[in-house]
Amino acid sequence: MEKTGADVYSFYIDMRPLHKGYEEFYDRLLEEGMHFIRGRVAEVTDAARLPGEEGKLIVQAEDTLLGKQRRIPVDMVILMAGLEPRVDAKETALKFGISCSMAGWFTERHPKLDPVATMTDGIFIAGTCQGPKDIPDTVAQGAAAAARVQGMITSGVVEIEPVVATIDEERCSGCRICNTLCPFNAIDFLPDKEVSYINTALCKGCGTCVAACPAEAITGAHFNNEQIFAEVEGLLFDAISGNGAKAPSETEAVPA
Repeated sequence: MEKTGADVYSFYIDMRPLHKGYEEFYDRLLEEGMHFIRGRVAEVTDAARLPGEEGKLIVQAEDTLLGKQRRIPVDMVILMAGLEPRVDAKETALKFGISCSMAGWFTERHPKLDPVATMTDGIFIAGTCQGPKDIPDTVAQGAAAAARVQGMITSGVVEIEPVVATIDEERCSGCRICNTLCPFNAIDFLPDKEVSYINTALCKGCGTCVAACPAEAITGAHFNNEQIFAEVEGLLFDAISGNGAKAPSETEAVPA
């Protein structure tokens, strides 16, 4: 091609230039003399049958555009195999507290608003660990992740969300139910005190541990029971006698 002067053959079934500039890249390859053959390769062999095939790899395929079988002698064959996630991807996700799809690909916080960050602050993903992607997308995502990391390092101080959960050690019975339910691995058990402890740097304030604690020893900042009950009473204030209004009876029609 452009650098080596080699004749390159590309066998394909469907050609879909999806992203920006891909159609122009396809036209450029055609201008440089790349051979695109629509058809599935049936065999790659070194058995020479015709003159000029000695010492070559023979690619035998059907050219569906010409409607005939073709034997193409080449020096090198590159197979485009399918991409699979690592077998230990789910175990890695559990260690770092990040999300992982059922297939084994790491998932981002938001595909549009935050495509390189994960649900755990300070951990970013880039490249094919998130899923199959080409070189330009991988490079762009890697640069974005590196910029995010550099921004955190240069700032010197990392701000965390104020909505976190806390544990009252005097009421904690050490049942460890919250330890197994926390999706962010933010809760540790202190053997010396036999109580659980929440790492506020990892806590995202989801409220899972608050709802699951049988001793009600865990409270969420800005969302404790007293505040929730106060909000409910505020919503029902007009329905309680004392504000000059009366709650509708069961026989009265309530407008939609």
